[in-house]
Amino acid sequence: MDVMLAYDHSRNSRIALDAVKRLFANERPMVTLISVIEEPGSNSAGEDEMFQQQYQEQKAGAERAAAELVAAGFSAKVLFAEGDARKMILRATEERRPDLLVMARHSYKPDGNFITRRLDALVEEFDHMTFGSVSAFLARRVECPLLIVPTHVGRDGRS
Repeated sequence: MDVMLAYDHSRNSRIALDAVKRLFANERPMVTLISVIEEPGSNSAGEDEMFQQQYQEQKAGAERAAAELVAAGFSAKVLFAEGDARKMILRATEERRPDLLVMARHSYKPDGNFITRRLDALVEEFDHMTFGSVSAFLARRVECPLLIVPTHVGRDGRS
């Protein structure tokens, strides 16, 4: 089995990584982490420096995640791409033909403020209906099964 995991070293992608380790602990498939760095919005030196910093942090995070999978008995590799995450992940699935694409669903965490909690509840409901821009785009287009991992914490403490 070949699993592709969309991984940007965010809190949500760490949740998806943990889900892959938990769900596939017995099978231990080959896991390809696809890590997409969005291109900078301008060509200024400051934007280029921020892009390089983000790229280095995300690359190091993805490589650590792959090493974590290997330590858990999985085979793992990392693919890096630059550009629009939706299009780059779609392209990777078309070229690599994984048996399953796994990604985290975008979520918002309330900070405890009453107004923020109310707004977050509305956003979360809308997000629940639409997934998120990347997952919604891929859900309509990928030709392999897609597992979207929820990223909220339930009453039992699990995501």
